Amino acid sequence: MKILQVINAYYPPYSSGGAAFVAHNISKALARKGHQVTVYTTNVLSRDKLFTFRRNSYLKNGVKVYYFGNTIYKPSIHIYFSKELLDAIRKNIVEYDVIHLHEYRSYIGIITAYYSKKFGVPYVLQAHGQLPRIGAWRGLKWLFDIFFGYRLLRDASRVIALSRVEAEQYKHMGVPEEKIAIIPNGIDLSEYANLPPKGSFKKKFGIKEKEKIVLYLGRIHKIKGIDILIRAFANITKKMDNVKLVIVGPDDGYLSEVQTIIKALRITNNILITGPLYGRDKLEAYIDADIYVLPSRYETFPMTVLEAIACGTPVILTENCGITEFIKDKVGLVVKPDPNILYDALFRLLSNDDVDVFRENCKILVRIFDILRVVSQLEEVYSAR
Repeated sequence: MKILQVINAYYPPYSSGGAAFVAHNISKALARKGHQVTVYTTNVLSRDKLFTFRRNSYLKNGVKVYYFGNTIYKPSIHIYFSKELLDAIRKNIVEYDVIHLHEYRSYIGIITAYYSKKFGVPYVLQAHGQLPRIGAWRGLKWLFDIFFGYRLLRDASRVIALSRVEAEQYKHMGVPEEKIAIIPNGIDLSEYANLPPKGSFKKKFGIKEKEKIVLYLGRIHKIKGIDILIRAFANITKKMDNVKLVIVGPDDGYLSEVQTIIKALRITNNILITGPLYGRDKLEAYIDADIYVLPSRYETFPMTVLEAIACGTPVILTENCGITEFIKDKVGLVVKPDPNILYDALFRLLSNDDVDVFRENCKILVRIFDILRVVSQLEEVYSAR
């Protein structure tokens, strides 16, 4: 099957954003299963930077990736446009059997859907948590849905929800249940077959061997609830010695606020902020962590939780994370996004043996999210077009 994946930013080199990792993982797995997979994307490096390339196409892991330059890029006001990408979709879309569209509220989604319908090539839409009208620009999101969004959803052959929660969001937008396929994100377990030895991260960053690590890994953004975690952790330091909070990830406009909160709570010596980590460095952080915490105010289906359990690390996450239906009381705890409640969960896992049971369960649960299993479900969706 000839499959075209369409997404604004792709990994590598994209430095943040779950959708890019998802598109990367499923593209590799589809190619491994014998499909001809092509990715159309742009030269977005991060949320405020572009990168330059020597050539616009690369073959990696059996996937042909085309990077198109952005003609207009104004990230501060969320305006970006690639004429090259538009032209490529218009000229080449007829070459593919199915399109997997990873964009919802963007010009890329509008363009892809238009030419897909014009030339009779079916597309599958995966919104990646973009459906709710939350955060900034709510009025503009409503206008987009009125003029474009509802049509995008209506014309898709199928839509992919990551969880039952997101499936309900699609229904609320008028998508009939029979068009919704619930398929969780997947993880390439082969990348976790040869994990780093325990202690590597602590040694690299000067953390004492007996210190326990509470890890946060992700974008440093207010929606991630890092302030909730810091306030909960401040109370932990009053009860426990030899515990450190490690914050890993790129600044997404909230780092200065995080540093202000840390300083006000007088816990600077108990917290390590590393910046973003990739590859083996990231795995070392997961391996040495006693707990991975995701305190998000809203999250669709966080890949970092899958990465943590693939490394055998128990998790604490808020009930606002779409993955909770798979996690609760199996490999960790689910809590409300409240510092006092999160403190109780942290104290429980840091001070008793529950964590050992959760570690064992990680090895079992992570198999559900094997990327090859996920891709088999995608193949059924593509074929049912």
